[in-house]
Amino acid sequence: MNEENFIIELQLGKQSAFSQLLDDYQQKVFATCISFIPNKEDAEDVAQEVFLEVFKSIHKFKGDAKLSTWIYKIATNKCLEFIRKKNTKKRFAFMQTILGNEIPFDKTNYFTEVNHPGILLENKEKSAIIFKAINTLPESQRVIFTLAKIDGKSYQEIVEITGKSLSSVESIMFRAKKKLQEKLENFYKSNN
Repeated sequence: MNEENFIIELQLGKQSAFSQLLDDYQQKVFATCISFIPNKEDAEDVAQEVFLEVFKSIHKFKGDAKLSTWIYKIATNKCLEFIRKKNTKKRFAFMQTILGNEIPFDKTNYFTEVNHPGILLENKEKSAIIFKAINTLPESQRVIFTLAKIDGKSYQEIVEITGKSLSSVESIMFRAKKKLQEKLENFYKSNN
């Protein structure tokens, strides 16, 4: 079945089309989520939110881009939303501690837990350092670097997902690589 007919079946709410969508995209969406959120349970939760959003919004899909691009855009946005919420909760808990109204919260460094299947490094310590460095990048650099280098998307796919121009994506990627290189060089110099 071609994509146009598949989208029509999704928009009509056909169960078989939704099952096919899950079969085709479940692993891909999870891979994208875990690229941004290196914690298996959280990535699974966000992936579920992605499909809920897809099911809820499929009638709004106009076909301006490929279905896969639209789904990856939703996945990227849901991941960023999750990260923002997580960071806000940490700041709130920190402020509560300072003000004396201590409330319990997870004091572990969220982005140092690494269960990403796509990164094959010798040990978790190196992975944690890299993820920590990636997560210090400005949001636009973090998104483009993660989509390209961790999730394996082409620049053209990133253009479609982010809505940025190709030259903008290339420029942001260049700055992200440069900033990461500096951060990792400084880290290794200070730890040797």
